[in-house]
Amino acid sequence: MKKFSTEIKGYNKKEVNDFVLNVTKEYESILNRLKQAEQELALVKEKNKKYEDMETTLNRAILIASESSNQLKKLAHDEYNRIIEDAKKNASRLINEALEKVEKIEGNATSLQHRMNVYSRKIKQTMQEQIEYIEEINKIDF
Repeated sequence: MKKFSTEIKGYNKKEVNDFVLNVTKEYESILNRLKQAEQELALVKEKNKKYEDMETTLNRAILIASESSNQLKKLAHDEYNRIIEDAKKNASRLINEALEKVEKIEGNATSLQHRMNVYSRKIKQTMQEQIEYIEEINKIDF
């Protein structure tokens, strides 16, 4: 604590005035530093708010990306299942069509074999008849 020298009418005015002036300057300096600190604090709070907003936005973006990823996975899985089912149906249909064609071809082959056997017998019979006719012609004397 500051002590002042005394004079006839009380404390030394110059010392008191100098002290008050120093206290005032010190007070103004502290006040200015406080205002500057408050401004800096306001700037830091503003930047912090921006970073918090950015964090919130990034968190939302991550959540949306995650949800989109899950939806795409589900759509891809559903499409995969649909393609597999379609392929199975088409494979079954193609196999059935092929079996029907095989049955038809086998039926045609059997029919053709039967007709060929009948034709072969007719040719043999016709040839036998021709041989008999030739033998009869050879028996005739001219």
